[in-house]
Amino acid sequence: MKLGVLLPTFREGARDALEFASVAADAGLDGVFAYDHLWPMGSPQRPSLAPFPLLASVARRHEHLWVGPLVARVGLVSSQHLIEEFTTLASWAPGRVIAALGTGDRLSAQENIAYGLGYPEADERRRLLREAAMGLREHVPVWIGAGGEATNSLARELDVEINVWDAAPARVAALSTSGPTNWAGPVPEDLFATLDALRDAKATWAVFSPQIEIDRLKSWRDAR
Repeated sequence: MKLGVLLPTFREGARDALEFASVAADAGLDGVFAYDHLWPMGSPQRPSLAPFPLLASVARRHEHLWVGPLVARVGLVSSQHLIEEFTTLASWAPGRVIAALGTGDRLSAQENIAYGLGYPEADERRRLLREAAMGLREHVPVWIGAGGEATNSLARELDVEINVWDAAPARVAALSTSGPTNWAGPVPEDLFATLDALRDAKATWAVFSPQIEIDRLKSWRDAR
């Protein structure tokens, strides 16, 4: 099971994120990821760094790290533009980019609406998701953020990986029976037990929020 962290991107500048990425790289973690939000969830007055320029900078500094947004929401830009963002990032980090994609949900809808982007119905967002995933899956690994059964079924139809957020390890195990599944989420109270359970559930990755103590992830990996 690979280990990754989300960078602290709800900042005025990139210093904290770049320093965090350096700590992750020095600890031997496998990848770093960045939120794709126009503001922190529920806090429109706060800043949020754009993921792709930040990840390009990280990728050039640390040549073993995988990078990707978690997740890039369809509909913020056109599908073609989104595909080009990923392919440009891949030119900076060949063989180390993950195209994690999502439809967004009611919690992120206000970001779209505030910027005049609209918030289509679920079927249209899944159409955009299919369009982007099909344009990328031959070039980079694709993850689709887990959602309703229709979204999860689309991931399996396209033969791409499912990414779950803050799901129980049992949920990961259930989804893993039909194809590759990974986990991301906040730091649990019992980190080591959660990591053991996710590994046993056949999670391909465990990716933690920026509140994680990276030394603890290193300790878990070193002990196993």
